[in-house]
Amino acid sequence: MTYRGRFAPSPTGLLHFGSLVAAVGSWLCARRAGGQWLLRVEDIDPPREVPGSAQAILAALPAFGLVADEPPLFQSRRRAAYDEAFEHLRAADRVFPCWCSRTQLAEAGGIHRGGHCIAAPDPRRPPAWRLRMPDTVVAFDDALQGPQRQNLGEEAGDVVVRRVEGYYAYQLACVVDDAFQGITEVVRGTDLLDSTPRQIWLQRCLGLPTPAYRHLPLALDAQGHKLSKSERAHPVDPADPLPALRRALAFLDVQTSAVAASPQAVLDSALERFDPARLPRLAAREA
Repeated sequence: MTYRGRFAPSPTGLLHFGSLVAAVGSWLCARRAGGQWLLRVEDIDPPREVPGSAQAILAALPAFGLVADEPPLFQSRRRAAYDEAFEHLRAADRVFPCWCSRTQLAEAGGIHRGGHCIAAPDPRRPPAWRLRMPDTVVAFDDALQGPQRQNLGEEAGDVVVRRVEGYYAYQLACVVDDAFQGITEVVRGTDLLDSTPRQIWLQRCLGLPTPAYRHLPLALDAQGHKLSKSERAHPVDPADPLPALRRALAFLDVQTSAVAASPQAVLDSALERFDPARLPRLAAREA
């Protein structure tokens, strides 16, 4: 099977260093395997999106030498596919409506358990819909972080798959689109490592294939916090891509030629030296 990897940014700001690390890491893994590298814009959370950021990210990536093999997939155009998956879950009685307030959830320790809503139905407002999580352990071997285990009922609880506002949750959309794009390995940050067992369970519920997973270390700021667009991390500059690109490769412990003078030349030299087994495991501060 041809290797197919992907980079899937959320349009909540401009491309920053942490996202560049994820993009470069996923690109290197795909190219090292002789496979394809795809893009997906995860624009299913309108309240958090920054107007124009999706196109800005897509425009910035080629400046760093990161060119996808297919046109980008926009999740905002995939509502029918998520509707179909949701109806499949509902027909199998795997989801249930939930009117629980944040206060009620907080009183329950912040995790919804039990497979049914603990609040009374409220005809004045629509419910969220949750996936029933059984008392089952999902285990998988992450290619970088090693063996992982999670008791779904205890550690994840009944997760939301469709929000009160009608938007589909990340977990459902991600699973549906990884299958649709034929992704064979998901390369992303360790902030999503905890989500993986839930996504594997959703794949099983929907009869979808499970890709391999490789979770990269996070880039941290000077205070040790994750670099993210929501924390207004300083964006990388596509007009001067080489400094940030070299820093991203150094963060991933990938050597490059000192004489490479263009982003593509830097990536080509990095690819010659790249060994996925030598990727670092632990989060570190941005250089």
